[in-house]
Formats: sequence, C-alpha cells, structure tokens
Amino acid sequence: MSTTVLEQRLYSVADWYDAEALLTTEERAVLGRLRNFLDTEAKPLLAEYWERGDFPEQLVRPLIDLGIMEPFAAPARGIYQGFRIFELARTDASLATWYTAQAGLFRTAIRIGASEAQQKEWMPKVIDFSLKGVFSLTEPEHGSDIAGGLSTTARFETGVDGGAGPDGGSWVLDGAKRWIGGASTADVLCVFARDVADGQVKAFLVDRLAPGVSLEKINGKTSLRMMQNAHITLQNVRVPEAMRLHNVNSFKDVAAMLRAMRSDVAWIATGIQAGSFEAALSYAKERRQFGRSLGSFQLVQEKLARMLGNITASLSLVVRLTEQQGRGIYRDQDSALAKMQTSLFMRETVALAREVVGGNGITLASDVARFHADAEAVYSYEGTHDINALIIGRALTGDSAFTR
Repeated sequence: MSTTVLEQRLYSVADWYDAEALLTTEERAVLGRLRNFLDTEAKPLLAEYWERGDFPEQLVRPLIDLGIMEPFAAPARGIYQGFRIFELARTDASLATWYTAQAGLFRTAIRIGASEAQQKEWMPKVIDFSLKGVFSLTEPEHGSDIAGGLSTTARFETGVDGGAGPDGGSWVLDGAKRWIGGASTADVLCVFARDVADGQVKAFLVDRLAPGVSLEKINGKTSLRMMQNAHITLQNVRVPEAMRLHNVNSFKDVAAMLRAMRSDVAWIATGIQAGSFEAALSYAKERRQFGRSLGSFQLVQEKLARMLGNITASLSLVVRLTEQQGRGIYRDQDSALAKMQTSLFMRETVALAREVVGGNGITLASDVARFHADAEAVYSYEGTHDINALIIGRALTGDSAFTR
C-alpha cells in the first residue's frame, strides 16, 4: 500500500490490517470531524481535568452538537458505531465512557426494555440528548453477582381510587446503586429493582431530582478520574407505572442488554490501546538516548511490535463480533470473549507503552499516563476477567462453574 493511501486513512498507524476499509466514505468523514474536535478542543484540557478529578463540561454541548450518534439518513451501522467508540477511546477513556453511557448503555436499555410506544416517545430524545439517562444496575454490595444478589426493591401500590390495573398506581423504590457514571448530569436514572411481589427484576426511569433520590460523588479514584461516578440512595422513591420499562420482566431481559453492551466496552479497550500505542510510538521517534533515537533500539522496537500485535488482534475480535451482531447473532459467550481478551491485551499494551516512555510515562505530560491508569477501570467494568471467563467456560463445557 502506498504512502499516499496510508496518509488518507484515519487509523494508518494502529489499524495495521486496514479494518477501516469497512467504513464508507461518509462514515470516515464523520469520524474525521469527530477527530478534529477531539484533537483541537478536548486534548488540550485532558491532563488538567484528569488531575483535578473533574469532567470538562464545556465539551458536552459541542460534542452533542456534532450529531455523531445517528448522523446518516439510514440508521448508523454497527461498524461505524464501533469506530466511533474507538475514536473517542483513543483520545480518552473517560470521554468514551461518558458518551457510551448515553449512546450505548442508556440507549440499549430503551431499545430492548421499552415498549413500542415508549420507544416512539423516548428514543428521539435519547438520540439528540434531550433526555439524558444512565444505566443504574451495580449496587454497593453486588457487582459480579448482581443477577442473584440485586437487592434494590420495587413495590407496587394501587392508586387512591383503588386503581383498575397497574396504570392506576405507582411503584415505590428503595435501595442503593454505586459506580453510576454520569448520574449527576442525567435527567433520569434507569434503575433496576426486584419486584417484591414476584421476585423478578424490573426497570424504571427515575427522575434524578425526585424526592427520595440522593447522589454522592465517589472521590479518591485512581482511574477514570474525569468520569463522575455516583453512589445513589433511593428512599421511598415513587415512580409512575408509565415510567417502568414494560419489556423488562426478569433478569433475562437485563442480560440481553448486557450482551449487547459488552461489545462497546471491547471497542473502548481497543481504542485505549491505539491511543497509548500512538503516544508511545511518537515519543520513541522524538526521544534521543545515548545519541540515538529511542525508536532505533531493538528492545523498544520489540515492545512496539507487541503492542501493535495486541491492537491488531483486538480489532479483529471487535470487528468480527460487530459483524455477527449486525446479522442478529447475540451470544453471551461472544461478547464475553471479546471483552475478556481485548482487556487482557489492553493491560499489556498500556504497560508496554509506559515502559517505552520511561519515567515520563508516569506524568500527565505524556498521554500514556492517563491511558495506563484508566485501563484498570475498563479492565473491570461490564464484566471482570473472571466472570467473562466463566461465561465462556460454561459455553465450552456445558457446565456452570459460577458459585451458587
């Protein structure tokens, strides 16, 4: 491939086998506009806000106004959505996590959990961000075991007039949620709670400002410092039946959402690798040691080659998974494998990047330091390595090794 063609590609450095070729010219143009915004408006702010532990709110409206969620006349293809996440993550993990909280988690909750009438009302508002929401599943004492351990409760009460049917009353929620990213600026919290009447998990859109809802910022984080994660307490919170997601009636429905969303995290893990690799490669070309370019040393080149191999393998995984899901094939073990393996590759890639940059790799003057720290959060969320491995093992052997 000629240098001229390579220079026209968005991902000519990290995308060795040119997965970008699967994108249309129109899709690449949108991603190019996103990159221009991230390079000129976002990157100059990242080190300062990461160190402060604050999110750069001044980026929110301009990023929304780019209209990158559904920028085409036809619904956006999965491969475009994947590369959109990839582009965000190769700039910053918190930006990618913040955007996918709306475009991935919350939108998926509405797409899978809402009735046809609810989707007709809410989905356009989700796409243009006029209804901002977050996915509120994890609890203080329940993360990996949330399927059986979810303890937030929902109790239905009929209306004052006795209520002929569920529309005549409301639900009362009690419990707590934790690690909910973006909750402080959301309009609604998509809260999952166990119905005390039948023991099944239901989902509700809860007004963030409703009586009985309180949010506390989680401080002291060493990863995803820009992302604002909240501890949410729900005390006697009333939610109308109309705000219950009518297609969520058991944890199986929640699992269908997780199955679809886990691939987004695999794309984030892949994008983080690309960002750290590009930063390390740039540093290796510019830095001089012992009178030579750092990139001319054999050991440095070996590290760069391993990083590229990890990224190439990760892109192959997420692209193939995205193609399968585009054909309607959604299996727990497929998304679990992609998330598990890309996260493993990510951990090694960011560590190698930090090694290449040396002592400067632990300062925010290098992008590598952010990627190195933020990767730890991505390694754990949306399914830890162990949980994803057990999902895959169950599919391979037919036996569940989950603790009962």
